[in-house]
Amino acid sequence: MGKGAPKVSGKGHWTLGKTVVLVGMMGAGKTAVGKALAARIGVPFLDSDAEIEKAANMAISEIFQRDGETFFRARETEVIDRLLDGPRAILSTGGGAFLAERNRDLVARKGVSVWLDADLPLLWSRVKGKNTRPLLRTAHPYETLADIYNARVPIYELAEIRVRARPEYSVEAMAEQVLNALSARTDVLEWVE
Repeated sequence: MGKGAPKVSGKGHWTLGKTVVLVGMMGAGKTAVGKALAARIGVPFLDSDAEIEKAANMAISEIFQRDGETFFRARETEVIDRLLDGPRAILSTGGGAFLAERNRDLVARKGVSVWLDADLPLLWSRVKGKNTRPLLRTAHPYETLADIYNARVPIYELAEIRVRARPEYSVEAMAEQVLNALSARTDVLEWVE
């Protein structure tokens, strides 16, 4: 993905020019990679789904059940907007957040979008057999995942930065790939001695 992260000495620090918004499918690693990346750069890690649950004092599944998806998506946009106005951070979003044009516009104006691009076999290897993915509670979860993947990839491709996930990458290695991609953009990330 380019020249790679600059060789940094122990005397400087990273400066984040705008909030980095991680987008992608369930299982792409947005939370795990986001936490590792935030620790490397020295900025907060935020999760829009966790922030929505905290604000509503209920689980997302409960919000969907009680108030419906339209209500949830409106709250999601409000939370993303608020988080983008806060201190610069690494922000992990729910898999569906980037699908809404209003959210993509917010991210483009106030942050930078990074698509963690994991292919379907890799995603399936990470999510199969887990009961934490409500969208996959179907009779044919692989086919459901494939349908969601095929519908969403053209929208994820609109992200400003794309970082390919590979099965052999550890969380730390993937965070390094994202760091490399971000360091190529001095408006986003810069090493200051």
